[in-house]
Amino acid sequence: MEDYRINLNYAKALFLVASDMGQLDAVCGDMRLVNEVCVQNHILETLFANPVIRESKKVAILNDLFAERITSISLMFLTFVVRKRRAINLKGISNAFIELYRDERNIVLSNLVTATEVDDSVKQAVCDAVNRHTGKTVELTTKVDPSILGGFSVTYDNNMYDARISSQVAKLRKEFSKNVYESKL
Repeated sequence: MEDYRINLNYAKALFLVASDMGQLDAVCGDMRLVNEVCVQNHILETLFANPVIRESKKVAILNDLFAERITSISLMFLTFVVRKRRAINLKGISNAFIELYRDERNIVLSNLVTATEVDDSVKQAVCDAVNRHTGKTVELTTKVDPSILGGFSVTYDNNMYDARISSQVAKLRKEFSKNVYESKL
């Protein structure tokens, strides 16, 4: 079971060590890789959650997966987390670290959902608009969702700008379902 406080405390510890060593950017890249592997591989998450499997086996698996791809600080930290029986929290810890990194570097995560693929000029325009509104550097993720029919939606910092045609059609449908011209005799 993941616990937000545990994830945040471990992430803060790694953040402090990485910033003291001057390797904050490299460790953030490592945590992005760890998060991506944990999200894409459900079997790995099940393996980490299994209390029957020894910590030494889990450490060996981590070494096989990440030894050549991440920094020594990150590898030692992952080994430490597994030895403390918190391997199930690796995905949450990496998420918390990435959030701490974004806060430190003044970066806002923004999601753009469109009906079709958009070019780089549209992405840059969205980044510029979010930057003007927040004053932060924008990390933009895009998603194509044909079910919105057209238009787009942008979310950032618990804000959403909704210009989807599907939502506008739903609003019109709701308005037309009301009969304001009905006689009240």
